[in-house]
Amino acid sequence: MRQAMEAREFCFPRQRQVLFLFLFWGVSLADSGFRRYWVTEETERGSFVVNLAKDLGLAEGELAARGTRVVSDDSKQHLLLDSHTWNLLTNEKLDREKLCGPTEPCLLYFQIVMDNPFQIYQAELRVRDINDHSPAFRNKEVVLKILENTAEGTAFRLERGQDSDGGLNGIQNYTINPNSFFHIKISDSDEGMIYPELVLDKALDREEQQELSLTLTALDGGSPPRSGTSTICIVVLDINDNAPQFAQALYEAQAPENSPVGSLIVKVSAEDVDTGVNAEVTYSFFDASEDIPTTFQINPFSGEIILREMLDYELVQSYKINIQAIDGGGLSARCMVLVQVLDTNDNPPELIISSLSNYVAENSPDVVLAIFRIKDRDSGKNGKTVCSIQDYLPFFLKPSVDNFYILMTEGALDRESQAEYNIIITVTDLGTPRLQTQQNITVLVSDVNDNAPAFTQTSYTLLVQENNSPALHIGSVSATDRDSGTNAQVTYSLLPPQDPHLPLASLVSINADNGHLFALRSLDYEALQAFEFRVGATDRGSPALSSEALVRVVVVDDNDNSPFVLYPLQNGSAPCTELVPRAAEAGYLVTKVVAVDGDSGQNAWLSFQLLKATEPGLFGVWAHNGEVRTARPLSERDAAKHRLVVLVKDNGEPPLSATVTLHVLLVDGFSQPYLPLPEAAPDQAQADSLTVYLVIALASVSSLFLFSVLLFVAVRLCRRDRAALGGRCSVPEGHFPGHLVDVSGTGTLSQSYQYEVCLMGGSETNEFKFLKPVIPDIQAQVPGRNSEENPIF
Repeated sequence: MRQAMEAREFCFPRQRQVLFLFLFWGVSLADSGFRRYWVTEETERGSFVVNLAKDLGLAEGELAARGTRVVSDDSKQHLLLDSHTWNLLTNEKLDREKLCGPTEPCLLYFQIVMDNPFQIYQAELRVRDINDHSPAFRNKEVVLKILENTAEGTAFRLERGQDSDGGLNGIQNYTINPNSFFHIKISDSDEGMIYPELVLDKALDREEQQELSLTLTALDGGSPPRSGTSTICIVVLDINDNAPQFAQALYEAQAPENSPVGSLIVKVSAEDVDTGVNAEVTYSFFDASEDIPTTFQINPFSGEIILREMLDYELVQSYKINIQAIDGGGLSARCMVLVQVLDTNDNPPELIISSLSNYVAENSPDVVLAIFRIKDRDSGKNGKTVCSIQDYLPFFLKPSVDNFYILMTEGALDRESQAEYNIIITVTDLGTPRLQTQQNITVLVSDVNDNAPAFTQTSYTLLVQENNSPALHIGSVSATDRDSGTNAQVTYSLLPPQDPHLPLASLVSINADNGHLFALRSLDYEALQAFEFRVGATDRGSPALSSEALVRVVVVDDNDNSPFVLYPLQNGSAPCTELVPRAAEAGYLVTKVVAVDGDSGQNAWLSFQLLKATEPGLFGVWAHNGEVRTARPLSERDAAKHRLVVLVKDNGEPPLSATVTLHVLLVDGFSQPYLPLPEAAPDQAQADSLTVYLVIALASVSSLFLFSVLLFVAVRLCRRDRAALGGRCSVPEGHFPGHLVDVSGTGTLSQSYQYEVCLMGGSETNEFKFLKPVIPDIQAQVPGRNSEENPIF
């Protein structure tokens, strides 16, 4: 036993050397693509593991910019990455025995994932074991029956102890209390474990000592070491010279993981050639781990091994079961049963998202939305997966390393076409039946100001009644923006007019929020009939986009101007007298009332009406042209002087009117004295600016023309034969007030008229002589009359 202890002590330095070699090898690999870290179990949450910035040789700013994160293989996040210090910390208190069980070393795999560009570092975390569990035996008392004729040196294998710790902290040695019959021999199993064997040093004699009690102690390699004990009760038997024998030393069986509880796994069988009680064989588990009795059950009499609970291929793929057969005399035999668990497709694929962004800016190509990993706990064909999304979406899946996938946009997205997408990631395995997992991801397209406001019309025409009240709402313009949020908020404004003389700022204003247009002052049709300007619509995006539209404002005429009489003039001087020969027939043109109206359209349509007359029925006024004509032939009984009041009325609503007074003098040849012509009086017209301009222009043209005609007429008259005229026409200076009437074709006149008038030379009575019109063909205006019959003034 001392030699065994010395051998164990000799092994410890060699094991430490091997361990140090592995540690050095792990450190050398840490600089490669695969990262290795370690931490001691049972350390508190938040314990430091490594600083990633230093370990990866990257700056902290680069780690932050690339969205560095840690993704575990399983659903539990054992590690936590501090985004301020970039220290990798434990996220919980790690228990190596719960995480890995008896597996040594205990390794937890995870990935260090970075974006921009996408990069993955594969890494493992080794959980170092501490000696926190003592060895324990499944049976605190074991009965071992040994024949009294057993030869010295015979070894009896004992049940090994169980220690949840691993490595050096696992069981390293077995001892028994000092005695003169047995010592412990430690042997290695095929699985790399040690187990104790009880070696007989001295022959037993049942007659001297029928039973012997020994204490078996299991020691681990921790510091300080922990131990566990089991009592071995040795019963000395009489001779039973035949031990049971199994038909096979190794039984192999297969069981699907979905086998129901109570299923028969395998049946073992052993025979004993002895007779009687020595031939009765019973079966039991021997040196079984903790999971064997909970998973399987053996019939002690038939040797049938029955399933006690459901199998799970993903947890345990195979079981090694040691079976012991003992006859009635205490002899035993052992065999091994190897149960292979067959995988069935009972685990759907798992989709583990390590990075997700639900928002993407429109017009941005090749944007990474999600990074995820596919995992299936099944094996073989059952663990192979196919990942896909809907075909009609502008997204695609890009496979990466270690079953990682990247969900990306396939080109630029347009929010105005579709603002939201529902992506269904479907993962299907290839097992039978096929199982699948779906993950819904909603992606919202954030707006970019890529659409300018658009007016509902390229041009607007607004009608405004003149004489409107200030601040009158005259119309609206409207523009819409296909963007959203502030990018779709439209502000309206007036653009600088193209005509620099247009006082746009004093004419209209626009509401910046709703596009309502207002007239700032009262508009006058006679001053401004229409005007154009442009309005702009600007959104509130960055940069702001805008558009413009043309607005034409048409001022609608209002009947706010009364007719104005141009002829005869109503300037406050002596009334104008019209001369009519008594020989005039019915329809004789006496004169024509010429009037204008500052309005337009039907408001400027004038009609004439004889309002008053000295002798009703003698004269008439044509309603549409203002011509005053005789209604019947004149007679000697008609009064010589007549006063006519003509009403000029427009067609507005309500109609406006003006009156003009005409004085008509009936003359018979040149026997009637002519009333003195009115002296020129200063112009006292107080009309508005338009009327003043018209009167001044008319007077200027008329004076010039009158002077020329008088000159021409005087020369002509002096050359004529006095006999033909009953005397020669002379132009005595100072006695002839030259007067030529020019009635231009303004207002409702259809043609211009001009007449010559002169006094008879040498006449004491100042008789008039009516000459023919200067413009011939006057009879065309009055059918049935000729120029000789109708001398017109």
